[in-house]
Amino acid sequence: MTDKEERAHSMPHSDEDAARAERIPDTPQTRAPAYRLAFTDREFLLRKELRPVRLQLELLKPEMIMDERGIESTVVLFGGARIPAPEHADTARTPTLGALSKYYEQARRFARIMTERSLATYGREFVICTGGGPGVMEAGNMGAEEAGGQSIGLSIVLPHEQAPNDYVTPDLCFNFHYFAIRKMHFLMRARAVTVFPGGFGTMDELFETLTLIQTGRMKRIPILLFGREFWDEVINWKALAKAGTISDEDLDLFRYVETADEAVQIIDDWETPRD
Repeated sequence: MTDKEERAHSMPHSDEDAARAERIPDTPQTRAPAYRLAFTDREFLLRKELRPVRLQLELLKPEMIMDERGIESTVVLFGGARIPAPEHADTARTPTLGALSKYYEQARRFARIMTERSLATYGREFVICTGGGPGVMEAGNMGAEEAGGQSIGLSIVLPHEQAPNDYVTPDLCFNFHYFAIRKMHFLMRARAVTVFPGGFGTMDELFETLTLIQTGRMKRIPILLFGREFWDEVINWKALAKAGTISDEDLDLFRYVETADEAVQIIDDWETPRD
């Protein structure tokens, strides 16, 4: 507690009362769950009725920490966890995944370049943000570390065990229960979104971003899809426009790129379109 905080409050702080509550006589009453302080009662906080509180906590914790670190904007990397580094391409599950390993290196280079830009702002702008996992995410965090800067990892609890990659800045390595709150944090500070080849998770993140911009819930920012051949094969964008389920103008919401340098150039040249 700082001197300023101590002067600002005449009532006991919650951490002080939490400590006092642990030094009470052991009686049937004090052992009962009802006697626990609500904010230290894990069983109470995990009740289904407390879901709104847990949602708020997941929104607040990363937001407050990033504010304290002075982070004002991010550059997001979405992409597949299964894409290997080029030196491991021969061990990939499929030949296609092996061929896609070139985008691991592009993600790494892109993150390194953008982090060099970030360092010029004392780490406030253009901070690399990934899902904190392996594959493309690992490449992004690695590139940031190689440039000597910080990077964010937004992990999520999954049924199978998954630890964050070794390159996320530890103090910016967050863990989520709610997918929705995690996706909000990806976009709340985003100055650009890059999307590398990936699976369902990558598609979900891409389409949520496109939907928010298409519907005017989020301002236009660069959305850069690495690997036109991959994206044109897995998503028939023109068929959507031809069917009328999206407008022709919606196809302008994203751009294709093949290299980190192309992506950096588009971000450098970006001017927010006027409606």
